[in-house]
Amino acid sequence: MNGRVEICGINTANLPKLSHKETIALIDRAQNGDENAKDEFLMANLRLVLSIIQRFYGKKESIDDIFQVGCIGLIKAMDNFDTSLNLRFSTYAVPMIMGEIRRFLRDSSSIRVSRSIRDTAYKALQTRQEIESAANNEATLDDVAAAMNLPVSDVVYAMDAISNPVSLFDPVYHDGGETVMIMDQVSDVKNCDDNWITSVSISEAMQKLTERERRILLLRFYEGKTQIEVSEEVGISQAQVSRLEKNAISTLKKNID
Repeated sequence: MNGRVEICGINTANLPKLSHKETIALIDRAQNGDENAKDEFLMANLRLVLSIIQRFYGKKESIDDIFQVGCIGLIKAMDNFDTSLNLRFSTYAVPMIMGEIRRFLRDSSSIRVSRSIRDTAYKALQTRQEIESAANNEATLDDVAAAMNLPVSDVVYAMDAISNPVSLFDPVYHDGGETVMIMDQVSDVKNCDDNWITSVSISEAMQKLTERERRILLLRFYEGKTQIEVSEEVGISQAQVSRLEKNAISTLKKNID
């Protein structure tokens, strides 16, 4: 296969490779207006863009659109790179390409997030990266919040705000003709079939009670009143309330069971 990998219609096996010295020389020529050097440099560094956009597979936006935005980030990195510094181009270019793609995803999102919250979120991402680079260990939200001098809740809220929403119908697994979606993995204890059936059964059983029995149950168990309070409201004795209540409960049990 000769290492052939095709992404966005580009065969990576055909992309040229540059040494650090060749990279610096091409950037100097490109920044001085040499269009051929610019084209040669950009073509040689498409592999860098392609490696970055793989992190964004599965986004709602077209991967080809993300690739084009990544190329814009590459061009900006080439135009602004200082060749006098003892720095590899990729070290400078990767954050710039990533930033360009993230801005595109943020601006094209259907959910609008305030500028201050976005700034907090991206500052949190940058802070986490700095902590992990220095400590060579995964940074927790507590670490990030402490470094930013912010409550953990503010950091969590900001990070959630820039997260892309997902559909319950997005597939998480596919095996031949069987597709498992997110909704299949989410349990709903409140609205499960058993609870729904029980609710319907209770509703139907309530219809078999007399109007007075239904009223007594509502006053007792929905409004939380005592038998004495119910007797005063209905206009019968407490003993009668107790008897009607027991009869009503017995009728419900028979019809539900």
